[in-house]
Amino acid sequence: MEEFLSSCQRAVQAGSGVHVVLGNEACDVDSMVSALTYAYYLSKVRVQPIRRESDFVLRSDNVFLLRQLSLSPEHLLFRDQLDLRALHQEGHLRLTVPHHMNAGAVVEVIDHHLLEREASPTCPVTVEMVGSCATLVTERIIQKAPEILDQQLAQLLYAAVVLDCVNMAPSAGKVTPKDSQVAASLESRFPALPPRGALFNTLQSAKFDVSGLNTEQMLLKDMKAVSEGLNLAVSVLYITLEVSSYLERARNPALNLCPISSPHPHITAYEQGNSLASRKKLLPIVKDFLKGRDGHGHLGDMEDEEEESQVPPTPMNSLVEGCPLDDGLPHISAHDLEEKFSKMGARGAH
Repeated sequence: MEEFLSSCQRAVQAGSGVHVVLGNEACDVDSMVSALTYAYYLSKVRVQPIRRESDFVLRSDNVFLLRQLSLSPEHLLFRDQLDLRALHQEGHLRLTVPHHMNAGAVVEVIDHHLLEREASPTCPVTVEMVGSCATLVTERIIQKAPEILDQQLAQLLYAAVVLDCVNMAPSAGKVTPKDSQVAASLESRFPALPPRGALFNTLQSAKFDVSGLNTEQMLLKDMKAVSEGLNLAVSVLYITLEVSSYLERARNPALNLCPISSPHPHITAYEQGNSLASRKKLLPIVKDFLKGRDGHGHLGDMEDEEEESQVPPTPMNSLVEGCPLDDGLPHISAHDLEEKFSKMGARGAH
C-alpha cells in the first residue's frame, strides 16, 4: 500500500491524466478507507476528501489507524494539492465519488446513502443502505480481485466496517446483514485481524481524543453544516439557543432531551435520552427549522409541518452540498465563532 501511495504522488507530478477516488468532506474513517482501498483496487490516483492537509489532524482516529498499520500520513494526497477544476477543464480528470457530488468528470458512484443520482451508461451507480461504505468496497474487491487483499488492506477495511457499524451491535441500529457478512468474510480470510471489541474500543478512543487541539480545532472536528438560506454549523460541543425549543418538540425522531446546567447564559445544554438519534438524524430537523423561518428570521408554525413531515432520510456523512470542483466552504476562524455566539446571546436577551 505504501508503494501505491508513493506511485500516486509520482503520477501527479508527471502531469498526466488522473482518476481521482474522492470521498465525502467528512473524511471519517469509512470515507478515508473507502477512498484509499477502492483506488488501490482500481490502481489509479487517489486524493483524500478533506480540503487541507492541516485539517487531517482533526481526524485523530484516521491518523491512529494509519500509524497502526505503518502507513505514514505524509504519503497521502489532499484536495488542495491538486487543481481539480483545471484538470477537469483540460479533460484530464476522471472522478469516482459519493452519490451527492455532481460533475461532468464523474465516471462512477459508490456510496451507502439514499440515491440522489441516476445511473447512466457512462456512470454506473452502486448505492446500498448498509452501515459502512467500506462494506461495498470490500464486497467489490472480494468479487472482482480477491488476490489484492492482504493483511494490511483487510485490516483497513475491517476497521472501517467495525467502527461505522458500532462494533456490529444490533442495538446501535447501524449494522445490516451485508455488513456482518463482509466482516465475517474478512475474519475467516485473515485470522490475525484484531478482535472486534478491542479494535472498536481503540478506534473509538482515538476518535474522541482532542489532546493537542485548540478551541477552533475542537469546534471544527467532525463539524456538520447545513444551508437553507442561512448557513448553520453543528459542532459536537454546542447547540445554539435559537434552535433549542424546536429540538425539544422534535418527534421525528424524538430526542428525549433533558435540560442540564450550562455555564453560559446564551447556550442551552441537554442530555439526550434517545441514543439512537445521531447527528445524522438531528441535521434534517435543523434543516426543517431553517426552511420554516420567514424573511425576517422568525419561526413559522412548525408544529403542523412537523406532524405532516415524513421520517427524514439519514443524510450523507457530510451535509455540505456541492461539487468537488468548487471552492468548498470558507475558512471559519475562532473569532468568527465567538462573534456569532455573542450575537446569538444578544438576541436571546431581547
